[in-house]
Amino acid sequence: MEFLDFGHNPWLVVTSFVVALVAGATGLSLTRDLSEKSLSQRRLAIALGAVALGGGIWSMHFVAMLGLRLPILFYYDAAITLASALIAILMVALALVLLHFTERSKGIIIAAGAIVGAGILAMHYVGMAGMQLCKPVYTLQGVLGSSVLAIVLCILAIGIAYNERSNRTIAIGTLCFGVAVFSVHFLAMAGTNFVALKDIREFGPVISNEVMAVGVILSSFVIFGAFLWVGTTYLVPTQATEIPMTGVAQDEPSPDQTPPIRIPCERDGGKVFIAAPDVAFVRADGHYTQVYTRTEKYFCVWPITEAVKRLEPTGFLRVHRSYIVNPKKVARFERTKDKGQCTFGEADLPPVPVSRSNLKAALTAFG
Repeated sequence: MEFLDFGHNPWLVVTSFVVALVAGATGLSLTRDLSEKSLSQRRLAIALGAVALGGGIWSMHFVAMLGLRLPILFYYDAAITLASALIAILMVALALVLLHFTERSKGIIIAAGAIVGAGILAMHYVGMAGMQLCKPVYTLQGVLGSSVLAIVLCILAIGIAYNERSNRTIAIGTLCFGVAVFSVHFLAMAGTNFVALKDIREFGPVISNEVMAVGVILSSFVIFGAFLWVGTTYLVPTQATEIPMTGVAQDEPSPDQTPPIRIPCERDGGKVFIAAPDVAFVRADGHYTQVYTRTEKYFCVWPITEAVKRLEPTGFLRVHRSYIVNPKKVARFERTKDKGQCTFGEADLPPVPVSRSNLKAALTAFG
């Protein structure tokens, strides 16, 4: 078996790295602050983020492949090439669903990072399988090295970007994602040899490098356009706005007074914000929560862990793994052996159980 000599165009190598970085920045930015958005907005953002990240993986790969220099003419199978793009997008989508529709634990972050890394690998090797008149031959060291690198770097990227959703962590996560996609491709290529084939192994329509270049340019154009669109959000300062009710006087807060936290909720298909002081308690409801006020119950996209994180600093007390209460709204606390119960002054509000592990804190709070 005679291996072909090959090299890369350095300008396209650099361009491929830029594409990976832009895709990472776009996808990670699109999924920022989803806990404060409605369910439909979260689904749309995750779909767009998956297209940006998965499409960026695909675009980076084929920008680099356009720079591949071989002494023979070769083509690509269109069906296999398209399948490689879909694999990358779907696997990234699975990772984003885990991150945004389950309780985000350390295990979930590791699993999501591993899935993204596996998506990069699957996209690379499926995309390489689409080459025609040229067959890639892999070495064990190249496959193992690129696999370990992909999973480790993607776990690192997701861990950093989702540890604290700030501009700084998103930027560092973007760098890790770009390095992961770029280095996995070229480490795998370093462990790959090529042999010439006489016949085309046709599975779908065959496309040339010129046609592939048009496709890559179009996908990169979409990713860069989305990046510019998302990038403008970093230039606009985030500020909370509130529309006062007609005919109701609004007191001006004093300069040293912190405005109350407003909980994003949904009711009758619309989005409403409930001031934390008006809430009696919050109850876990699967991956979401139910927010109870004196007279109403609302659906909230926050998981119970997010509600605890946001509301405990304002005085709320966690009394059960599924409940967090506003002590100012509790009318009576009853202890029964090693458990307890909080009741409220409103007849329509159900009592809230106090678990054994939270009983001591409840006794301290309620005397």
